[in-house]
Amino acid sequence: MKKIIFLDVDGTLVDYEGRIPTSAAAAVRRARSLGHRVYICTGRSAAEIYPELWSIGLDGMIGGNGSYVEDHGRVVMHRLITYEQCVRVVEWLHGRGMEFYLESNNGLFASERFEEAALPAIRLYSKRKSGEELSTVRAAFPHMVFGGELYRDDLNKISFLLRDYQDYLDAKAAFPDLQAGTWGGKGEEALFGDLGVKDIDKAAAVKVLVNDLGADLKDTIAFGDAKVDIPMLVCCGYGVAMGNGGAEIRAAADLVTGAVEDDGLYQAFEQLGLLD
Repeated sequence: MKKIIFLDVDGTLVDYEGRIPTSAAAAVRRARSLGHRVYICTGRSAAEIYPELWSIGLDGMIGGNGSYVEDHGRVVMHRLITYEQCVRVVEWLHGRGMEFYLESNNGLFASERFEEAALPAIRLYSKRKSGEELSTVRAAFPHMVFGGELYRDDLNKISFLLRDYQDYLDAKAAFPDLQAGTWGGKGEEALFGDLGVKDIDKAAAVKVLVNDLGADLKDTIAFGDAKVDIPMLVCCGYGVAMGNGGAEIRAAADLVTGAVEDDGLYQAFEQLGLLD
C-alpha cells in the first residue's frame, strides 16, 4: 500500500543549521520513486521553502502550521489573517514596545527593531537546538524583508519576541479570534509567541489534503520533533518522532528514530519499508 508522508521541516527534514542531510534527501527521492507521496508540513510559510528543499522532490506542502495547503502547485486551501486583525495585532505590539515579524507566502516582514532585539533569542534558540550559536538574525532568516509594509492582508501568522511568558498570555487574552502559541522552548522557556488563524493546526490541514486526494488517514505517516507536531502524529495512521525531539512528542509517537543529524529520517523510512 502506497503511503502519504508528512514531514516537519526544522529538526526533522532539515537540521538546526538549515542543512538537509544527504541521507534524508535520498530517502525522499527513493520513496517517491516507489509511488509514495511526500509533503512537508511546517510552520514555515511558502516564502521560506527555498529551492534546495523543493529540489529533493516533494509533492507539495502544508505551511503556516496548517493555514496553507498545496498539492503539485495547486492551492487546496489558504486561510489568512484578515487585514483588520493584522492592524490590531501590529498596533498592539507597537503599543507594548514588542518586536515581531509577519509571515506571508510573499515574504517575512520584520518590525523596525527586530533585527537587533531578536539576536539574543536567535542565538539561544540555535544553541539549544544544535549546540552552536547563529551569529546574526539574517543568518536565521536569510530572506527576511526589513523596512517593508507591516499592515498586510496576506498573512499566515505573526511571530513576536517574548520578553517574558506573560507577553504570550496577554496576547492570547487580547486576541481570542486568533490561534495563540509559542515556540523556541517549552512553557516559561519559550522565546517567541505567535498568532495565527483560529482553529488551524497541522492535523486539520492534513485532513483537508487527505480528503482532497481521496485517500485514507490510515495510509498516512507523520514525522516531527516538536510539541506543535503532536496533533499531526496523532491524526495520522502512524507517527514518528525524531530522536532530537522533546519527551512529549517521543511519548506520543509510534516510533522514535535517530536524530535528524544522525540519519534518523532515512533510518525510519527504511524501517517502515518505504525504500523497497
